[in-house]
Amino acid sequence: MKVGALGTHNVLGFAKSKRAVMLLASTSEVYGDPLQHPQREEYWGNVNPVGPRGVYDEAKRFAEAITMAYHRQQGVDTRIARIFNTYGPNMRLNDGRVIPNFICQCIKGNDITAYGQGNQTRSFCYVDDLMEGLYKLTQTRYNLPVNMGNPDEFTILQLAEMIKKLTGSKSRIVFNPLPEDDPKVRMPDITKARKLLDWQPQVKLEDGLKKTIEWFKPRVS
Repeated sequence: MKVGALGTHNVLGFAKSKRAVMLLASTSEVYGDPLQHPQREEYWGNVNPVGPRGVYDEAKRFAEAITMAYHRQQGVDTRIARIFNTYGPNMRLNDGRVIPNFICQCIKGNDITAYGQGNQTRSFCYVDDLMEGLYKLTQTRYNLPVNMGNPDEFTILQLAEMIKKLTGSKSRIVFNPLPEDDPKVRMPDITKARKLLDWQPQVKLEDGLKKTIEWFKPRVS
């Protein structure tokens, strides 16, 4: 909460003093466990502010609000990117997100731990695609949020099977209870990014995973 609130506040003040463009890396988590699918920028979300995930969701929602306040009241030139699940080389091995978890578990031969029945969906964007989109966003004069992500949707079970196949692993897929407020679906509507930035992801999930797995292999004991 402090990072999202105090940290963003400090950066906005610095951007104002230097007359700099400030790009906020927001997140699809502002949509919470969405009732709209796919998620468009105009959707206000379905967030439980007092749930275990609320600290992250609300920190990012606050960050967006204060960014727009600085833009409207103080004239700071701001951009807001709502980043959906992104992956690629150089992620921390203990990152805690689903792709590093599954890759490490498969390489080590450990059980692949999915939650619920593995039928919740996510959309995964390769890091190179995301960086191109962020750069293009900074070159516009558009100040409202823009979704940045890959609209190809996969279940967690599909992801686990794909990583298992690509690593040649014999790991079992096991299912743990679904965490509270875990989003059931996650898929960006990138119509705005296509029109505004002439941008859409180019790297298919399987191709991106191959590159990511090759980076992880020598680094996982």
